[in-house]
Amino acid sequence: MKKTKNRWLIALSAVGIHISIGSVYAWSNFTNPLIDKFGWSASQVQMTFSIAILFLGLSAAFLGHFVEKHGPKKAGMLAAIFFGIGIAGSGLAVNIGSLPLLYIFYGVLGGIGLGVGYIAPVSTLIKWFPDRRGLATGLAIMGFGFAAAISSPIMDALIKSVGVANTFFILGIAYFAIMTLSSLYLEKPEEGWLPEGFKENVESGKVKIKKDLSQLTANEAVKTRRFYYLWIMLFINVTCGIAILSAAKPLAQESIGLSTAEAAALVGVLGLFNGFGRIGWASISDYIGRPNTYTTFFVLQIALFFMLPQTTSSILFQVMLAVVYTCYGGGFASIPAYIGDLFGTKQVGAIHGYILTAWAAAGLAGPLFAAWIKDTTGSYANSLSFFSGLFVVALVVSILVRFDMKRLAAKQEKSVA
Repeated sequence: MKKTKNRWLIALSAVGIHISIGSVYAWSNFTNPLIDKFGWSASQVQMTFSIAILFLGLSAAFLGHFVEKHGPKKAGMLAAIFFGIGIAGSGLAVNIGSLPLLYIFYGVLGGIGLGVGYIAPVSTLIKWFPDRRGLATGLAIMGFGFAAAISSPIMDALIKSVGVANTFFILGIAYFAIMTLSSLYLEKPEEGWLPEGFKENVESGKVKIKKDLSQLTANEAVKTRRFYYLWIMLFINVTCGIAILSAAKPLAQESIGLSTAEAAALVGVLGLFNGFGRIGWASISDYIGRPNTYTTFFVLQIALFFMLPQTTSSILFQVMLAVVYTCYGGGFASIPAYIGDLFGTKQVGAIHGYILTAWAAAGLAGPLFAAWIKDTTGSYANSLSFFSGLFVVALVVSILVRFDMKRLAAKQEKSVA
């Protein structure tokens, strides 16, 4: 008999991949060194990050089928190759002082590695944790959220000691090694596999497996209304969240008068809430259900985004921002489990890839809109009222998806009867 792998080590392997690719969120460590070295503008350097996020969304969508067809091991290896070459190649771009080459290596190749690496382990974890989908996907995606906190001090130390180009070379090799080792352990469970203990409880009738609403392929899923409901919910949550992320420092200085150093420290601490929100909300979603989790996100944020500009209390302002950050991270971590609930596990990786195009679109829309509001009105705070209105739309959509789920469940019961 074939020995079954340890699902917690599968989860650890997923975290290894996500901690590597999540280092993209620490890109700002390279901003000033590259500006100082070559005289490039801040927007030229920032474009590298934007291209990487764009290609994350595009590659997740286009290569989701590759993940399903070839399995997580090969997909993880593909991600390791693209991401490793992308980061190490950025060192070559810096050595010859070529901005277009930096865009190609870090933005395009690194971005492709990001997209494939993001979805490959997550779709596998859903299959290994039928009893706790939210917790499993939350664990991996928490790794992505915490990656910047882990990578930033390492990047900073390396840049100071060996220079920008060598930092890219070292990181590229290190990420390739970590992602390759992590990928080698990844594997789908056998058809019908259930974890020990849970299996016995199911057989004795103590626990009932909650059936997925359907088992659809990715191409079937995109023809349903509920696919677009999920897309809109993720797009709005990420657009508003990313806008706050990109403007948190000046917003804190404007609204409650924090100094530059205090605001920078606040942003660092808030990053932890982004990470904890991923594991926290995803775990909660196993108990209260994914529909209730998303409705809670939107009800909370309608109130918070409306109240933030009116708040003069420093403590209250920081607590409210922390809750917003948990909802932002929680939205990412809960979406794969929600996809599994609605569309089944047949092609969950490919469907997740399609849904992540909402992230790519939001990555462009959120910061640009917040910056435009700042330029036209002179304050970031004015964009928050608009975002509060957007969350009303998201709340309505989160209710509409429930009606769609009820209709589908009733249809299933009718066909069984």
